Amino acid sequence: FSVPCSAILSSYLLGERLNLLGKLGCLLSLVGSTVMVIHAPEDEEVTTLEEMTSKLKEPGFLAYAAILLALCFLLIFYLAPRFGQSNILVYLTICSVIGAFSVSSVKGLGIAIKGFFAGQPVLQHPLTWILVITLVASITTQINYLNKSLDIFNTSLVFPIYYVLFTTIVITTSIILFKEWVTMTVVDIIGTVCGFLTIILGVFLLHAFKDMDVSLGNLPQVLQNEEPAPVTRDDKNILIEVDNSSIAPEDKPKVFMLCT
Repeated sequence: FSVPCSAILSSYLLGERLNLLGKLGCLLSLVGSTVMVIHAPEDEEVTTLEEMTSKLKEPGFLAYAAILLALCFLLIFYLAPRFGQSNILVYLTICSVIGAFSVSSVKGLGIAIKGFFAGQPVLQHPLTWILVITLVASITTQINYLNKSLDIFNTSLVFPIYYVLFTTIVITTSIILFKEWVTMTVVDIIGTVCGFLTIILGVFLLHAFKDMDVSLGNLPQVLQNEEPAPVTRDDKNILIEVDNSSIAPEDKPKVFMLCT
């Protein structure tokens, strides 16, 4: 609900435009999310911190986490100071990449909380505190750069793009860390991909046509009133029109001079 809620609230509270195509984009985002939830894979059963530790130590996830960290450092220390004020993707990519660590930490802490109420010594396990530190650092970084993006760019533009990037990173992380798609059927895979593409289409409609004045009332006029393309004329034609202020006969030669 972050996409339609942010668009609607920014329209009423911040005075940002939400036209008919934007409302249709919000609807498509909800439809795509619903399709994704229906066909979403079930989490692989991980019930203890020891199992979570073994998942985090797998070579595939370690390589994936190293790539994300390198990309994050590149964005923060090199690209953000140079292009963050002009390119909306810089800050939002930082938030999305860091989101992979926050989601993994939340899942691990959920296991730790269940173990705590079950009487397990989770507070003595080092992974619990590693996950807490990772979660605090990742969420703080996300909030910082998300607020920077909101200070510069349109709110109804920031949240849809952030949603798509964040969802992409989370899906990829789940595939690598928890292997949630291994047991999925072909129908569920196609449904999940189609739902995600529907969300992207909705976000595109919400963003690409946000400056157009389109509503149900003026929709027929918008479709019918097509302005003719402007005719480009060279300097010769302009000089001839200026020189011939009075209408000349068609067979009279037109002479003009260029002085340097």
